[in-house]
Amino acid sequence: MRKRITIMNSPVDVLTMEETLHLIDDSIRDKKPIQHIVVNAAKLVNMQSDEELYESVVSSDIINADGMAVVWASGMLGEALPERVSGVDLMQELVILAAEKNYRIFFFGGKEEVVTEVVRKYTSVFGKEVIAGYRNGYFQKEEEGVIADQIAESKADILFVAISSPTKEIFLNTYKDQLKVPFIMGVGGSFDVVAGKVKRAPVWMQNAGLEWFYRILQEPRRMWKRYLVTNTLFIYYILKEKLRR
Repeated sequence: MRKRITIMNSPVDVLTMEETLHLIDDSIRDKKPIQHIVVNAAKLVNMQSDEELYESVVSSDIINADGMAVVWASGMLGEALPERVSGVDLMQELVILAAEKNYRIFFFGGKEEVVTEVVRKYTSVFGKEVIAGYRNGYFQKEEEGVIADQIAESKADILFVAISSPTKEIFLNTYKDQLKVPFIMGVGGSFDVVAGKVKRAPVWMQNAGLEWFYRILQEPRRMWKRYLVTNTLFIYYILKEKLRR
């Protein structure tokens, strides 16, 4: 039985990257649909006030800790997670797995030029066989059902959704049965990273839990307030939970 812990009323799976990949591979091979999601400090904070986001997260089959802050918080609360399993790293590993196992991927989200570049890059490395289809992430609410049908018709084994929270979580939770894809996963801004539009923080900053600071340096006007508010609230909630326990 897989172990789960609770942080800020959200379940988080006690899994390494390797264990996560094995679970996903098993689900694709056996055609048993599962939904994957990652949580970081910002998402856990937003879940406290957004009920629809909360329900979409906690109903997922695999919930990984994306941020080092969540890993550190788990240790502070006495239930240490083994490691961080970041969404962008997991996506990259799954593309490699897809090429090895002949799985096909549908890429949904981002700007047209971004998702097109992602598909071009992966095709150049792994061949066109790994691509089931793709679509940008700009649409009207009434188009969601049609998009879900388009993805289902592609007969993809893996679906990556690169749309901001909480839209991607709610979309996946709403349409997961209609999508008919064995493995579905929200990947946030990962397409921008793969396409070269956004640079990832150096490894030492990732390990030090400073990726958020690197994002602020790249986009100060857009990011500073978001991280100031969510990081402060995250510390408050974790200290409150520590005292309660």
